Amino acid sequence: MQAPRKLVHVPPRYPPVAQAAHVEGLVVLDAVIDTAGRVTDVRVTHSIRLLDEAAIDAVRQWRFTPTLLNGEPVSILLTVSVRFTLGPS
Repeated sequence: MQAPRKLVHVPPRYPPVAQAAHVEGLVVLDAVIDTAGRVTDVRVTHSIRLLDEAAIDAVRQWRFTPTLLNGEPVSILLTVSVRFTLGPS
């Protein structure tokens, strides 16, 4: 099996309401990567309510190399983490 490599990384946009509330943390998602390396489905497995949608929107734009099993592209379920941190004030 040849695991996927991320080709396109789109960083999440920090929601202004989360910034104003000083919300930071890690959103964990399960993403289905199709045979072409596109993210086709995303589900939150560890939620931070004010950050979930921004994490989902970013991950949906990521692109990967296809996952190969015995030389053939296959869809996979990949767990990804998106960290949100506020910089120094």
